[in-house]
Amino acid sequence: MASTIAVFSGGLRVKAGVLAVQISSIPLRRELPRYFSSSSKRTTTVAAISTPLRVPAVYNHHQRHRSSWPRVNTFCTAAPDAGTTVSADESEKKSESQEDNVKETANLLDIKVGRIVKAWQHEEADSLYVEEVDIGEAEPRIICSGLVKYVPLDLLQGAAVVVLANLKPRNMRGVKSCGMLLCASDSAHENVELLVPPQGSVPGDRVWFGDEEDLEQLPEPAPPNKVQKKKMWESVQPLLKTDASGVSMLKEHLMRTSSGLVTSKSLRNANIS
Repeated sequence: MASTIAVFSGGLRVKAGVLAVQISSIPLRRELPRYFSSSSKRTTTVAAISTPLRVPAVYNHHQRHRSSWPRVNTFCTAAPDAGTTVSADESEKKSESQEDNVKETANLLDIKVGRIVKAWQHEEADSLYVEEVDIGEAEPRIICSGLVKYVPLDLLQGAAVVVLANLKPRNMRGVKSCGMLLCASDSAHENVELLVPPQGSVPGDRVWFGDEEDLEQLPEPAPPNKVQKKKMWESVQPLLKTDASGVSMLKEHLMRTSSGLVTSKSLRNANIS
C-alpha cells in the first residue's frame, strides 16, 4: 500500500503539475480509499485516477471559486490611451528646453575669429590646403582644410575666417591639423565658401549663438577631450544653417561676435560645416 501511495502521489505531481497542490480540495478525494482496497489493481489505479482527475475536477473547483482568485497586476501603469495626450504648453516647454540644451552645447565650442596668415597646397594630398591661422594666440594655428576644389588659393591669403578651435588635433597626411575653418555649402555640396566674421572683428574674438547680452554669461569652452567624448560638434553641426539673408544661425539663435553677425557671402539657406 505504501508503495502504491508513493507511485500515486508521484504520478500526480509529474502528470498533473499544480493539480497535486489542489488534490486536497477535490471532492473525489473521499473516493480514493476504495481504489486502494485491492492490491491487484495498484498499477491500473494510478492510470485510472490521474487521467480523469487532473483537468475536469480542478477546472470545476476553480470555476466555483473564481471570485476568490487573487487579481494579477500587469506591468502597465495606465490604460493604453491614458497619458498620451500632451498639452500644447507642455510641448512648447519641452521644445524650448531642447533648444536651450543645444544652445548651451554650441556655446561650449571654442569658435573664434581668425585671419589666414599663409596658405599653401598640402604636399601629400591634392584636395587639402594647409593654413597658418592667427586666432589671437601666441603662435598661429596650423589647420588643414579640404577646400582645393572650391576656393582658389589666392583668395585664402589674408582672409578673415571663423575657426572651430577646440577640436582634438588630427594628423592629416603627415600634418597635424589643430582646428577647422567653418564654411557654408549648398545641399549638393558643389558650392562651398568660407564664413565671414563681421567687420570690426579681430583675431581671437569669441563667436557665440544667441543675443548680445549672452556674451556676459558665456561658459568657458570645453576642453578638446570633452568635445570629442560628448560628440558636441556632431550634435550641433546638423542644426547650423544660413538663412534667406545669408546670416549664420543655430536654429533660431544668431551666430555672432561682439561686432555683429557671422554671414556667408553668397550662399543662402545653406549648410554649415
